[in-house]
Amino acid sequence: MTRMFLTVATCRQKLAAALALACLPAAGVASAQTADAQAAPASTAPTAGSSSDCSSNFFSRLAAAYREDANPAPADPNAPATPRRAMDSPFSSPPFPSAEWQLGGVAYPIGVPNENSQYPLEKALGCTGLGHWMQDHRIEVYGWINPSMNLSSSSKSNFPLAYATRPNRVEFDQFLLRFERIPDTVQTDHIDWGFHFDNLYGYDYHYTTMKGVLSNQLLNNPNPNQALAGKIYGYDPMLFYGDVYIPWVAQGMVVRVGRWLSLPDIEAQFSPNNYLLTHSILYTADPYTQMGVMTTTKLNDQWTVQLGINGSNDVAIWNHSARPSLQACVRWVSADNNDMLYPCVNNWNKSDYNYNNVQMYVMTWGHRFSPNVHILTEAYRMYGRNIPGFGANGGPGTAGEFGIVNYLNVQLNPANMISFRNEWYDDEKGQRFGYATHYSSHTLGMTHWVSQDIEVRPEIRYEHSYDVAAYDNGRKSNQTTALLDLILHF
Repeated sequence: MTRMFLTVATCRQKLAAALALACLPAAGVASAQTADAQAAPASTAPTAGSSSDCSSNFFSRLAAAYREDANPAPADPNAPATPRRAMDSPFSSPPFPSAEWQLGGVAYPIGVPNENSQYPLEKALGCTGLGHWMQDHRIEVYGWINPSMNLSSSSKSNFPLAYATRPNRVEFDQFLLRFERIPDTVQTDHIDWGFHFDNLYGYDYHYTTMKGVLSNQLLNNPNPNQALAGKIYGYDPMLFYGDVYIPWVAQGMVVRVGRWLSLPDIEAQFSPNNYLLTHSILYTADPYTQMGVMTTTKLNDQWTVQLGINGSNDVAIWNHSARPSLQACVRWVSADNNDMLYPCVNNWNKSDYNYNNVQMYVMTWGHRFSPNVHILTEAYRMYGRNIPGFGANGGPGTAGEFGIVNYLNVQLNPANMISFRNEWYDDEKGQRFGYATHYSSHTLGMTHWVSQDIEVRPEIRYEHSYDVAAYDNGRKSNQTTALLDLILHF
């Protein structure tokens, strides 16, 4: 999503310079060259009132950055292409949340350049010493604010709908501030490094909390008046890891150490990274983050392998609930870039259930019908061993789940996309959501980019529990929800 935009004022300067040159008398080449030399600095100098005008203060530059992004100039068709050591991007982003086929454990697939936009905060910092230092060291800072509202047929709880669990209200979902440095995996002549640190505040911390990482605010604060226990709003240092890129292993290897997002899911915790506002039941039930060491190795353009060890799901490695666990994934992309397979053993060990220690086997398939239309389908089998209360006569026993979800995603134009999600989920013994039942859900949503910095996402969702009344705290078998959120990038 790299931005190559000029301000309107800059475009006017260029036009004025060109007209002045065209109107010169026929006084020879030298006079034309002199005029051109005099005009050139004006076209590149910071324009008064622009985000690069260092004579204005920080907040004026920040406001100017938003104005510029709302009225971008066309991209230069003659600008050189960004170097790339991978297949072409299969999709456009925006409007889709990503331009690449799914691959967890790395910022971008190895060989793909950093596609981050320069958001307004970084532009406004550009005139400061801190901003210059960050640019020199390729350190980025940005984030977003994400409120939402929902209208629901339920009155007590929308659960297992996530993350808008509290019905018929406006919610403050996410404030996220991110610091990162992305290693350059396009080049192959030197080792590079990176880091990532996410600070999340809002209601969504209910779903992201890792035991042993500021988890007391959720796990030790029961509140029977809420849809979920814990403080209503909380803080989670969601991701923190370091990356080392080694170009000489196969076609490149990234070694990640720290806390990362669970690898295989189509969906992610972060609002801008999702096709829809709400999450599938399948995603709500499975692991969110893991902590340990992960390697991602590119064998060639079509094959990537991942191996890692962690402390089990949503548990810090220093917590007493941690259990050494293995992860292994393989991603294959077809030579025509139209298909992707991503099988994963997302968590494997021989230990009994202990704070979300579930064994998980996942397969994701993606197919591109055209650059504007693609599907993503994910299925998993997940289970825990010797879980108290789920065996014969109330003793310990195995409890498992099976789920499958499909996304149909359509780009309408560069600013709009729609997504239609259908899923089937079997909570065999009710271990994940409290009711032994089969679920289905059907969701239609749209993402509209108002500008480069503002997304609006309306959505309508219908879901059903087949075996027992599992919605609205056990009062209903069906639930219909209309939702709307806004993402303001900064």
